[in-house]
Amino acid sequence: MLTTQQIQAKITAVVQRITPKDIGSEDARERFLARLPEWIFGTVGGNTACVELTADNGTEIILDAGSGIRVLGKTALPPADMHYNLFFSHFHWDHVQGLPFFDSMYNQSASFDIYSAFPACKRILETQMQPPYFPVTWDAFSKNISFHTVHPGTGFDVGGLKVDCCKMSHPGNSYSFSFAENGKKFVYATDVELLRSDFEQSDRIKAAVFENADALVFDSQYTAEEATVKEKWGHSAFCSAVDFAVAWHVKQLYLFHHEPVYDDRKIDSILQAARWYADYITHNSIQIFLAAEGREIVI
Repeated sequence: MLTTQQIQAKITAVVQRITPKDIGSEDARERFLARLPEWIFGTVGGNTACVELTADNGTEIILDAGSGIRVLGKTALPPADMHYNLFFSHFHWDHVQGLPFFDSMYNQSASFDIYSAFPACKRILETQMQPPYFPVTWDAFSKNISFHTVHPGTGFDVGGLKVDCCKMSHPGNSYSFSFAENGKKFVYATDVELLRSDFEQSDRIKAAVFENADALVFDSQYTAEEATVKEKWGHSAFCSAVDFAVAWHVKQLYLFHHEPVYDDRKIDSILQAARWYADYITHNSIQIFLAAEGREIVI
């Protein structure tokens, strides 16, 4: 979340840009605001990982249960059938900490299918809801919860979507998922430290997930310098993410899992650098965006 200092910096940046003609009328003020850089007029947000995917056929998928799932539960209408498909990439705190605050989990009329590549998924999720970690136990949740263990290289169907997964390098392992429907493919790949082997086109398991993706949400936490210093921390440099997306012929890359100490201006500078780098190596064959709270992607 924004600190007082970060808010003050945004206000200062606005004041430095404003001229008398920008406040001469309501229209002038609106035009001035519309011209402001996105890092001033907006924010990427501060909640931890949670992405909602809605298929053309109406199937709802929730990817990870960071603190963003609490917001999802407050702002999004529940599925008409009160059924949720929840996927976990892994179980580090920033990807599970929101689950006890997701209102629908306590609705006894709601049902859940939970997917992960970890056979101990249920035990792991139950543990964070035991004293002294949380005052409400797993037993308070809906009784209609089913767990499914998925396997890299074995595709499966969820509500008409073809799903594939693969293991990526991250402490304790993390799994990336692709979802395909009507010739379109969306990929969620958080918490990844790219290795040389990830670029090998002969890897059929990774190819099933990443090849020709229409939209790829990918870990881009570090600059190149930071990635060198923080080797084996489990995250990637934005330039490596661009290289990876280009190698697998991805159409749109969304930079994700932003470094928590960065402010909006720093994250925007990374976006601009990523776009420059992508243009330099591909002559604009890939589009690059920032993942941000509330941002909708249509493919």
